[in-house]
Amino acid sequence: MNPSYTRRTFVKSITATALSLSLPDMPPRMLAPGKRVGIIGLDTSHSTAFTKVLNASDAPADYKGYRVVAAYPCGSKDIESSASRIPGYSEEVKKAGVELVNSIDELLGKVDVVLLETNDGRLHLEQATQVLKTGKRLFIDKPIAASLADAVAIFKTAKKYNVPIFTSSSLRYIKGVEGLNKSQVLGADTFSPAKLEKTHPDLFWYGIHGVETLFTVMGRGCKQVVRVHTENTDVVVGTWADGRIGTFRGTRTGKAEYGGTVYGENGNVVLGPYMGYEPLLREIIHYFDTGITPVTPEETLEIFAFMEAADESKRQGGVPIKLENVMSKVGRL
Repeated sequence: MNPSYTRRTFVKSITATALSLSLPDMPPRMLAPGKRVGIIGLDTSHSTAFTKVLNASDAPADYKGYRVVAAYPCGSKDIESSASRIPGYSEEVKKAGVELVNSIDELLGKVDVVLLETNDGRLHLEQATQVLKTGKRLFIDKPIAASLADAVAIFKTAKKYNVPIFTSSSLRYIKGVEGLNKSQVLGADTFSPAKLEKTHPDLFWYGIHGVETLFTVMGRGCKQVVRVHTENTDVVVGTWADGRIGTFRGTRTGKAEYGGTVYGENGNVVLGPYMGYEPLLREIIHYFDTGITPVTPEETLEIFAFMEAADESKRQGGVPIKLENVMSKVGRL
């Protein structure tokens, strides 16, 4: 071996190492292989909230060194409340050391795992498919899609590429659910804001928060729903196969709050207050680390079938609608 070549190579190696260690706000422990997080969509506060926690210099050990390193600042083109946020949120994540890229393909070349945060569920099938083809683990923020059919298609795509995906509202982790013995739940009432967005089915846009809370405590097995709708309120009553009743109340006036009551064999449990994003983020990181999803595809699809059946009940003037009937129109996994 040429001695001068060996020396030059050694010096270049030392120089490169020194440069990498001098990067601002990028501790080496945060850049371990497999720990690079990418974000698709900067039109939701979830993107900035997750970034601030993961990229903090004193990030808790719960987050295992994962760090947001790149983001594709796309978002809805016709939902003004989402699109108008992109410039401000882009600046926020840049200050946290995140590189902005020009496409999903460019993003995927720089990251190991992905947070799909685009607020517009209509875009999720196309975006998720791009990620799943690479085999990278993917969290999809609510709603997983803007239709039950697209939700089914996303899970079928994940199955095709053998990638487990995780999707959830942060309200799955509302205070009160921890330590709850779900085998003793006799019924539940939950509530959340249910603002409407013309581009999405009624409850998919915001009511999903309270619906996900309902399924968190009741579990799967809802067979039919009835919906009562007024301008300011929705009440959806679900009947489970074992005869239990679960209700969701969605509000569009008054103070926006989240909560509920679980009726149990040994007493009742009050749900709330909302615990913020971090309980969900810890579950996301555990999923990224292990590939284990805390919510099954079947439960997520039942949640969306519940909401679609509620829409159908509204269209038909409040008649009972069976979940199996709406699922039969879109197919199963």
